[in-house]
Amino acid sequence: MTFRTLLLSTAAVVAAAPAFADCPVATVADPMGLAPAYPQQLELAELQQAASCQLSFSQNPAIADLNARILGNADLPPVAERLPAEPLVVMPYERIGLYGGTITGLSKGTESGTSDLLSIRHVNFVRYSDDLQTVVPNIAKAWAWNDDYTQLTITLRKGHKWSDGAPFTAADVDFWMNDIVYNPDVYAKTPDRWLFAGEKIVTEVVDETTIKFIFPVPTPGILNRFAVDFGQPFQPKHFLGQFMPKYNADAEALAAEYGFENAAAAVDFYYGGSDWKDVPSPLLKDADKAARIGRAVLPTLESHIVVEESAEGRKLVANPYFHQVDTKGQQLPYINEIWESYVADKEVQNLKIMNGEVVWKQQAVFLEDFPLLKENEAKGGYTIQFAPTLGENVFFSFNRTHQDDVLRQIFNDVRFNRAMSLAMNRDEINEIVYLGQGTPMQGVPAEPKTVAFIDQETLNRDIAYDPQAAKALLAEMGLKDADGDGTLERPDGKPLVVRLVYSSQGVPVKMMELVRDYWTAVGVRVDVKEVTSDEYRASGNNNDLDVTTWKYDGNAGPTISQDVTVFVPPFGDYFNPGTGFGWAAWKTSGGAEGIEPPADIKKLWDLSEQFIQVSFGSDESNKIGAEITKIHTDNMLKIGTVGDIVAPFLYRNDLQNVKPIKSKTYDFYWTYPYRPSQWWLEQ
Repeated sequence: MTFRTLLLSTAAVVAAAPAFADCPVATVADPMGLAPAYPQQLELAELQQAASCQLSFSQNPAIADLNARILGNADLPPVAERLPAEPLVVMPYERIGLYGGTITGLSKGTESGTSDLLSIRHVNFVRYSDDLQTVVPNIAKAWAWNDDYTQLTITLRKGHKWSDGAPFTAADVDFWMNDIVYNPDVYAKTPDRWLFAGEKIVTEVVDETTIKFIFPVPTPGILNRFAVDFGQPFQPKHFLGQFMPKYNADAEALAAEYGFENAAAAVDFYYGGSDWKDVPSPLLKDADKAARIGRAVLPTLESHIVVEESAEGRKLVANPYFHQVDTKGQQLPYINEIWESYVADKEVQNLKIMNGEVVWKQQAVFLEDFPLLKENEAKGGYTIQFAPTLGENVFFSFNRTHQDDVLRQIFNDVRFNRAMSLAMNRDEINEIVYLGQGTPMQGVPAEPKTVAFIDQETLNRDIAYDPQAAKALLAEMGLKDADGDGTLERPDGKPLVVRLVYSSQGVPVKMMELVRDYWTAVGVRVDVKEVTSDEYRASGNNNDLDVTTWKYDGNAGPTISQDVTVFVPPFGDYFNPGTGFGWAAWKTSGGAEGIEPPADIKKLWDLSEQFIQVSFGSDESNKIGAEITKIHTDNMLKIGTVGDIVAPFLYRNDLQNVKPIKSKTYDFYWTYPYRPSQWWLEQ
């Protein structure tokens, strides 16, 4: 055979072979015949098989420059080597985006930030799709349960990498569980949320991409936690492990070299003792030390990573190893940077919005702000809209384990709490604060729109405005105004004064002023003080507040199906403290500390364990939920105000691929269901 004949023969074979077509550049608006297994996204193999195509990858033209700003990152390999072998393929809402631009946002300040801005870059094993009903893959490629919901097997993406290019594997999940969450050097006390019937999870690394969680009791709702929770169940073992003697015999020496007291302090410097991302980064703690170590913040799997932080705010750049691509093969995210500015004052926040300086704002925008912001919509080049809410019913919870014995006695009398409820004019609150858009209702431990065990009678309990009935209840308690100054006296003769400390991040300012006047009118003097959410949370968790007040977040169905924090003392978490810290201390110390709770409060711990061990929404689940609700409302642990409201959110008009949100709520972690990685900015 001659060389010419060989060439012709080879050409004929190539011509006869089926050629891979370009993959359909599908969007939600035009799916081009694709029918994904999960809404609005596909696995790479699923796309290529369905369309008989081969997806090629491309990158942000600015990614090398952005990567150069990530302290400690090496030069980048080609994009195909940075992506997982099994990337997640995202169908944009309207059209394929363009690279570039900056999301500008506002928060109250580090450790007091706006979690909706954090949610823009957030990832977890799974998430809820924007229908708020369907759990879909994200970091995880797949998952499977055993028959009794005691073993959950998570399959990760082959070839996935941290933001510094190191491999992300099942070992990083196992490391998070056993060397972070269950490590007494990191958590002196294991967080209750990671104990099940008082026992720990057992993790098993099956292989590089497979991790198994083995629970001590059935835990059918835990996947919901991964879908809505801020906490990320993975940490970079390759980086944090170097400061642990378990993995590095020279860990203590290494820590000393970098100026730490010990290796545990080095871990704390980067991890901070919390999954919560809204804490000072090493750049703010000690930028020089971070520079010496060569790592500004922990490597991440999120869409953006922190590269600058000061007292004024923080800046983030796109993660060059992010695991998502669009249907054209372009690595996400489209948007280069996120700039978060710290603005404590609400008037300054509104001014920045009206000047067009804010690309996205969801949390801490209240209905009372809507008329002003709507009036300036065209001037600022933004769109402000209403969205339904979950968990927005603002509550007032009197401190049942107050350090003042007399106030503790008063606050534990249900008649006092009923009186404070009857003294509030909820119709007026609805009109003034919520523009008539809400429904007056009592506080309950589960969002009524997401459960079947709360009836209307419960929601209407003691919500009628009746100041005379309130005064009668207070008189029945023996509280009198002996000196005629309009303020009742406590049993010890001192004036009955309640300090109402609040943060405008959690509650509308105008409501606090109205409630002050309502309670003062029935003889309970109220001193109102606004503080930052940092100060509020610190005081609340230190049991220093007379009354806690915040939105009733964390109580929607997906949350309570796996996290019963709102059911048991102190009826909240660090970010949204409730009441009964002394009761909680009694429980955790086995009775050695704190204050012993009443018998019905004690029952809540057992009932709550039963609740998360059965399938959410089942008859058994609803029966237990109804019993928990009755204990809460019989004791009036949290006095509700107005629920079922709409609330505003806004975005600048150059932000593209934005879809109206189904609900403005922390309980689905703000923007997380709406796929901010496919947002883009018109340049």
